Amino acid sequence: MGGEENGQPPSKRLRLSCSGSSSLSSGLTAEETVAAGSLRDLMARPIQCQGEEEVIGSRGVIKKLEFVRLIASALYALGYERSGACLEEESGIPLHSTSVNLLMQHVLNGNWNESVLMLQNIGLDDLIILKSAKFLILEQKFFELLDDGKTMEALNTLRTEISPLQIKTSRVHELSSSILYHPQSQKGFVPKDSLKAKMRSEVLDELQKLLPPAIMVPARRLESLVEQALNLQRGACIFHNSSDSEMSLYADHHCGRDNIPSRTLQILEGHKDEVWFLQFSHNGRYLASASNDRSAIIWEVGVSGELSLKHRLCGHQRAVSQVAWSTDDQQLLTCGMEENVRRWDVLSGECFQVYEKAGISVISCAWSPDGESVFAGFSDKSIGMWDLNGKQLECWKGQHTQKISDLEITRDGKQIISMCRETSILLLDRESKTEKLIEEDQVITSFSLSNDGKFLLVNLLDQEIHLWTIDGDVKLVTKYEGHKRSRFVVRSCFGGLEQSFIASGSEDSQVYIWHRSSGKLVDILPGHSGAVNCVSWNPVNHHMLATASDDRTIRIWGLNGANIRRKVSQSNGVHQCNGKL
Repeated sequence: MGGEENGQPPSKRLRLSCSGSSSLSSGLTAEETVAAGSLRDLMARPIQCQGEEEVIGSRGVIKKLEFVRLIASALYALGYERSGACLEEESGIPLHSTSVNLLMQHVLNGNWNESVLMLQNIGLDDLIILKSAKFLILEQKFFELLDDGKTMEALNTLRTEISPLQIKTSRVHELSSSILYHPQSQKGFVPKDSLKAKMRSEVLDELQKLLPPAIMVPARRLESLVEQALNLQRGACIFHNSSDSEMSLYADHHCGRDNIPSRTLQILEGHKDEVWFLQFSHNGRYLASASNDRSAIIWEVGVSGELSLKHRLCGHQRAVSQVAWSTDDQQLLTCGMEENVRRWDVLSGECFQVYEKAGISVISCAWSPDGESVFAGFSDKSIGMWDLNGKQLECWKGQHTQKISDLEITRDGKQIISMCRETSILLLDRESKTEKLIEEDQVITSFSLSNDGKFLLVNLLDQEIHLWTIDGDVKLVTKYEGHKRSRFVVRSCFGGLEQSFIASGSEDSQVYIWHRSSGKLVDILPGHSGAVNCVSWNPVNHHMLATASDDRTIRIWGLNGANIRRKVSQSNGVHQCNGKL
């Protein structure tokens, strides 16, 4: 098929830009097509090539014919038309049969009757696929007739060609209705997407998806196979934590342990007592920590990756147990242990508002996704919602039983996630009022929600961490083991590139990191001298991890050899306490 065909050099042969299909013979008239009827049996045969059963590759599972056809298709898709044509000629393996080439040419030329006729000659055995292919072609014919003002011809096509196929009844009704609203018929409302005829190349795209691959090679199939291979290699690499752009086709992909943050780069000593909780902001520019010293601190991440104290937030009368960032990272909630919730301005460190319920203590807090309301869990087993000015908007009764609890709101704002029993987590749909439960055999100590809102990480009393999917049916996905927990609340988090890792604190003063999908333990990080209560992975810098400990310090972890170890003392950069309220 390479070289000149029908008097045209390879550079002038038609290439389908939409799918990378092979070059086609052009200029055939309807009469020439009918004259070729005596060759239909020959044209309908599958592609026959010398040595078509030949296989290549070390395992002998790659069929040479298929491989060459995919390469030719890829060359055409990349715009290398002459190279594609030369490959067909030199290998003796055509990308498509003559009948398929004619079919595609007729579609591009708008020869609809000939296109339908040619469908009979490409070797389709499946009647349903044949009818569906005819429907695609005749639908385009129908629209183009309408656009040309040939309403009666379009109606005749609908009645005598499309309807007799007896498929896609609802679509046939849409086509019928479109005649009434078509501008060529009368002025009026035009139903969306019912009148716009597809580009003919789009019809070929849809045919390519519909027809068996042995007849018409799927678009960009070689690219798809290569991407699958890379994805499999990445998924099998338990240390993968770098941009996919670093992957290469020249060698099998494998990351080393040095891709995981495992070296202490900085020790933050701003707190005077045990550090119980910490969390990076969504943009990765700040870290907020909460302590038994009744304060919270906002740390700022510098350009070089070094953290410095921005604000110390004072005003709580008891230990601060939790913090929560607003979606835009401009405000921060702090939750006092069995006390109240405070809302702070991140830039100034000023306290804007206090949220409380008379005589009832707060045990958890969360933001609505739009940043316009604040949620809190109370010791009386209820959840309250306020506007920013402190006006209570809603209250849900009977959601809590535990003294220490977590509270999450999904990104769409539709679900409230909270503990309802010691061994159960409630997923409450605010709109439908429906409920789903995560039920464990052991007491739940804490949980955290993935960034995409589809998974929940649950820490248990028996030193296990469970990963649950909550998108659709609730089910257990993976278990993680190894860390130590006997007396305290130890928290875990998602992290790394595409949140591919699970990190957790531990009472043995170490940090544990697992590969999320496989559950394999990736690393154990020593360094703290007290129980590690909480961990937070920077959502932007996948090589930065923060851990909070009973030893009163926060450790910032990075890659080995990335930076020299730094230490920030309590007096270095500590701002004056801010406590307006």
